[in-house]
Amino acid sequence: MPSKKIDHIELANSKSIEEFIDEYLPPREQWKTWTHPMTKDDYEISLQTAKALSEPDFDACFGLIAFTSLADYKNSKDGWKPRSKRKEMKLLDLKYLLVKRDNKVEGFMSLMPTYEDGYPVIYCYEIHLSPSLQGSGLGTVLVKLLDEIAARILGTEKVMLTCFTSNVRGVKFYEKLGYAKDEFSPPPKILRNGTKVEADYVILSKAI
Repeated sequence: MPSKKIDHIELANSKSIEEFIDEYLPPREQWKTWTHPMTKDDYEISLQTAKALSEPDFDACFGLIAFTSLADYKNSKDGWKPRSKRKEMKLLDLKYLLVKRDNKVEGFMSLMPTYEDGYPVIYCYEIHLSPSLQGSGLGTVLVKLLDEIAARILGTEKVMLTCFTSNVRGVKFYEKLGYAKDEFSPPPKILRNGTKVEADYVILSKAI
């Protein structure tokens, strides 16, 4: 009887947070601390499950989303739905890379090994940084760490994320790191008068 094929996405999601860190992240000394290149302040980086997030940390992450992206959400077709966003942030297999200074969340990235359009992928749900961390290079550090996690989960074909098209700076940031418009990104709509209306978000991806 042939052995059952291993589903590495399912396997990754079944692991404890310590097992996930040991198997899919670089050695801790390479990412657990980060020093701001300008201020020289030290930040602690930790990986946690959505379930394990404390209420203060969860609220801080939600606050960063609202602070950095509220206008983009309000101007989108679906609008700003805080209750729906909070529910999404607690999805079972979501993991959070928290960036803290003095035990206060100053930035985070959330990610999930999953399937998207039939492909095994790592989906980056959010990256948000406080004003003091924007433009510091930390975003690049987090995205490169995301790429490394994806490369360590066998069979992963690409890293994917969604970005508002109104967030021009964000789109350019990801493109600079090798991300490009995914084949499943929503196409523009053509109105009856022939006007082309672009979707308010773009799906970007990077092959692993």
